[in-house]
Amino acid sequence: MTSPHDDAPQPTWTAPGSAVPPPPVPPAPPVAPPDVTKPVPPGAPPVAPPVPVQGWGGQPAWNGQPGWGAPAPTAWRPPALQPGIVPLRPLGLGEILDGAFKAVRANPRVMFGLSAIVVTIAVAIESVLTWYVSGLIDGAIADAAASSDVLTESDTDGLGAVLSQTVAAPITVIVTTILTGWLIISVSRSVIGQKVSPSEVLRSKRIWLVVGFTALLGVAITLVVAAYVGLIVLLATQDQVGLAVTFGLLGGLALVVLLVLVSVRTLLVPPALMLEGKRFGPTVGRAWRLTRGSFWRLLGIYLLVSLLVGVITQVVVTPAAILSALVFSDPTGQEFASIVVTGIATVIALTLSTTYLASVVALLYIDVRIRREGLDIELARAAEPAAAAR
Repeated sequence: MTSPHDDAPQPTWTAPGSAVPPPPVPPAPPVAPPDVTKPVPPGAPPVAPPVPVQGWGGQPAWNGQPGWGAPAPTAWRPPALQPGIVPLRPLGLGEILDGAFKAVRANPRVMFGLSAIVVTIAVAIESVLTWYVSGLIDGAIADAAASSDVLTESDTDGLGAVLSQTVAAPITVIVTTILTGWLIISVSRSVIGQKVSPSEVLRSKRIWLVVGFTALLGVAITLVVAAYVGLIVLLATQDQVGLAVTFGLLGGLALVVLLVLVSVRTLLVPPALMLEGKRFGPTVGRAWRLTRGSFWRLLGIYLLVSLLVGVITQVVVTPAAILSALVFSDPTGQEFASIVVTGIATVIALTLSTTYLASVVALLYIDVRIRREGLDIELARAAEPAAAAR
């Protein structure tokens, strides 16, 4: 329904400085197309047939509208800003994998130089400790085998190497945790086109929050696994073998699911602790909540990257172990020369794996925050000083 005012003539726009607006021009009456079906009188000029209106894509239009099969016009979108290694928008799998390589090339002094130095020191300490502890354990085992009528030295061959590596393993865990936190800082700067120096990375005190979280998580997992194993042993010693087997299978499956769940839900805790600058407890809780709705995506990407890193690690370490066994006739790897060869291979493999995994975790954290919180706007603002300085 229309009102009487709807039929009133609307004012027209006038140029600035004009006196009176010109009167409205009435629309021209519609002109009907010539009827080509009627016969043309003698002597009259021929009438041209109507030309069909062309629609989108060169197709004929229906009543002047775009024809069938014509492509619909789409709105143009500007490309995403990319001041650094990845575009500032939600990232795809290929962009995350490629961005991790670009992060290494963007700051090789930190990503490779610092990583190689830290890993070399850690592997050197672990190798010396393995060599020394394995010698002590092998000596104790030899003495025990000499005084025993049942136990022989061949029965415990290689046990010293296994126990010594178990004792030295925490060193690698701690060092890779610290290195991961440092590398996250470098990757976050590379995203906005900036570069951080090794001295700036080493001065970060928030790395101890990452170490503390890793230690607490490791203790919690150890207690859960110990309770699981202890309960199985308790049931077996009480002559309830069937119940022990059932609990072992079902409990083992539940334990695996729990470990996967906790690992994925805490995957973004290290970058959150290193980059957000807030207290420990609220940051851990916030990183846990960030993974809501992205669990399967994070799990799939992390499993894929872990598989790739595992393959690369085996490609580097396995030939070194075979070389040690053949050249030094040391299948257990307890001789000092074998430890040196495997140690060099371990340094290369651990540097590559730690660097790439840390880069992927940092990019996953940035991607999740862009999707949930619009972090790309803040990153674009942070990148403006670096872009202006170029």
